[in-house]
Amino acid sequence: MAPSPSPPPPASGAQYAHQFLNTALSQRGPSALPYAEDVKWLIRNHLVALADAFPSLHPKAALFTHNDGRAAHLLQADGTVPIHHAGATYNLPAVIWLPETYPRSPPLVFLSPTRDMLIKPHHPLVDRSGLVANAPYLRSWVFPSSNLLDLVRSLSHLFGLDPPLFTRSVAAPSPTPPPAHPAPPPAAASPAMRPEAVYAPVPRPYRFPASPQLAARQPPTEDPAEVFKRNAISKLVDTAYADAAALRTAREAEVDSLFAVQAELRGRGEAVNDGVRRITEEKETLERRLQDVVMATDVIEAWVAENRKGAADDATEAEGAIQPADVLSRQMLECTATDLALEDTIYALDKAVQEGSVPFDGYLRSVRALAREQFFQRVLCTKVNNAQQQAQVARMAARAPQYAS
Repeated sequence: MAPSPSPPPPASGAQYAHQFLNTALSQRGPSALPYAEDVKWLIRNHLVALADAFPSLHPKAALFTHNDGRAAHLLQADGTVPIHHAGATYNLPAVIWLPETYPRSPPLVFLSPTRDMLIKPHHPLVDRSGLVANAPYLRSWVFPSSNLLDLVRSLSHLFGLDPPLFTRSVAAPSPTPPPAHPAPPPAAASPAMRPEAVYAPVPRPYRFPASPQLAARQPPTEDPAEVFKRNAISKLVDTAYADAAALRTAREAEVDSLFAVQAELRGRGEAVNDGVRRITEEKETLERRLQDVVMATDVIEAWVAENRKGAADDATEAEGAIQPADVLSRQMLECTATDLALEDTIYALDKAVQEGSVPFDGYLRSVRALAREQFFQRVLCTKVNNAQQQAQVARMAARAPQYAS
């Protein structure tokens, strides 16, 4: 892990965090930090909020070495975490690394004790390498609600209840916190618990491990059974975390699909409601039209009832309104009407035989009989016409002497 630049002056810590993050996260090309573009603004907000609330933690960029040997330039918050223990305030040196997948995955928190500090063995939250692996806030990390500020506040509270570091001058391991900058101590304070004025991080000669697997080697006298047990527990925890992450991803995808189905059903429900509304409006319109038609029908039926008797009398009078002048005219009218009726009948038979409604043999017999009758009627019309002409000539001849005189 490459050394990071020196921390900024305390008076300008917040301003330095803003300027440094704006510059670091805006870089492009080979020098760009390996974070997704859509979360860089969220990362900046997390680090700025942390620097504003905890001025002792400064954002930096340094080289981080993964378990598989890969190295990457990542952001970190380096400094101290204040805790309150036994009525005094102490500062624990710590480094918070932001991996490439942050903030969708939790950060890596390491305690970096100085030369005169030791990590408390069998601490429930911190392993022997300094990795804070069992913190409840890290185990329940949820994107995008989780953030660095709440994480440090949670660690400060938990470490205040059970400090993970103690001074090397103590004969046996005890939960005594490291010296930092507490309130004025009591007169009987032990030398190991003697608070300092202010703890300021100094360059450390050792390389801090990137993960529990890269921790410093254990002393040769350590029990192999304890090493195996610790490694097995770490492996089980990693497997459980991986399974939980996979399960969360699957459930998030399932929830997204359910949300999509819900949106589609909501859209279809709106379409159905709109269709019902339009059908109701059309039904009301048709009912109004039906009432209008019923009223109009009643009016027409009343008018027909009133005028039916007079129409029958008018039809009788119309039949007797036109009378032939003489017997020849009556006979001529009847012959002409019969001829036209026969002509219409023959035309109707022609249409019927074309459509196949009348067999062809029956058609020929009927046409032959009708044509014969039509011929006789036309001959009769010709004779009546000649008789009318002779009668007219006779009447003209009878009136001729009157014109001569």
